[in-house]
Amino acid sequence: MRWSWKIGRLWGVDVYVHATFFLLLAWVAIEHWSAARSAAAVVEGVAFILAIFGCVLLHELGHAAAARRYGIPTHDITLYPIGGVARLERMPDEPLQELWVAAAGPLVNVAIAAGLYVLLATLDQWTPVEQMGVARGAFLARLLIVNVLLVLFNLIPAFPMDGGRMLRAILALRMDYVRATHIAAGIGQGLALLFGFLGIFGNPMLIFIALFVWIGAGQEASMTQMKAALGGATARAAMVTNFSTISPDDSLTRALELILAGSQTDFPVVGPRGLEGILTRSDLLRAVAAGGPQTRVGDVMQREFDVVDPADMLEVAFAQLQHCACPALPVLEHGELIGLLTSENVGEFLMIQSALGAGPAGRPPSTDAKRIIY
Repeated sequence: MRWSWKIGRLWGVDVYVHATFFLLLAWVAIEHWSAARSAAAVVEGVAFILAIFGCVLLHELGHAAAARRYGIPTHDITLYPIGGVARLERMPDEPLQELWVAAAGPLVNVAIAAGLYVLLATLDQWTPVEQMGVARGAFLARLLIVNVLLVLFNLIPAFPMDGGRMLRAILALRMDYVRATHIAAGIGQGLALLFGFLGIFGNPMLIFIALFVWIGAGQEASMTQMKAALGGATARAAMVTNFSTISPDDSLTRALELILAGSQTDFPVVGPRGLEGILTRSDLLRAVAAGGPQTRVGDVMQREFDVVDPADMLEVAFAQLQHCACPALPVLEHGELIGLLTSENVGEFLMIQSALGAGPAGRPPSTDAKRIIY
């Protein structure tokens, strides 16, 4: 993932940290140094942030563990300054399963808070509530408060928080999934308006939360509608069948001629052994600028690439297309290239389905799901 570094693997899930996370640590260190002019204060401040994100990571692992119980693997978890993202391969097929997967994260924070409370009570180090806060009080007591806040924040019934997904799962027990999503998204956007109104006259942070919720709710509704339209279709239905190929022995001039002659910008490279690579427009332009148009295609093509089968479900193939950030995926049937799958063609397929009114109203097919939890 761009601008992310792998920091480890826990319970079979790769854990990444985004580059901007280090900016947060630097800001915390500077703030504590400015306030106390003490290295100890800087260390404590950074350690507290790391402890918070340790709890966030456990929160995400809770989602991953619950999803694994239903046979759903988690691709990875990425930590950002605003929280964590657990990227599941797909969402559960049943509302009750989604309810448990969504609730698993907050339940982890409940367990952490309960454990800290027992530890503080056992050590007789409990601080009176009126003397506690996120920025003051004993380290463990402050961490307890943060976990309680994480639970309360994530239970807000609005996307993209867990509470929004839990609300949708409960509604989906009595109605179709798309309608449940739109109702939950509408409630979330109503809360966003309330937060924004209160933020104008009070805490400006509420305005940020309002924007976060409003955008998240809108995106969730749109994605659900799109998944519903893709339901039941295979990659064969949306693949491009009228396309050009080039040979690894061709010069880049041939690819440039094909680009000028039509709308295709990315080309499968087919040689004696079949499909040998992919030449993307970005690779083509870089190579032309560096070595000229007479450069051999085989010297600049991508030799490692993803492929899909025409019988693959379209929503899964589209998720694969998004995950690899590929401009096009070759469609192979029994090793033979029969088509290309592109985001543009999937978009055209969706518009045609919408015009025909062919999108099912039931629960959308499973696909890649990103969920921001803090």
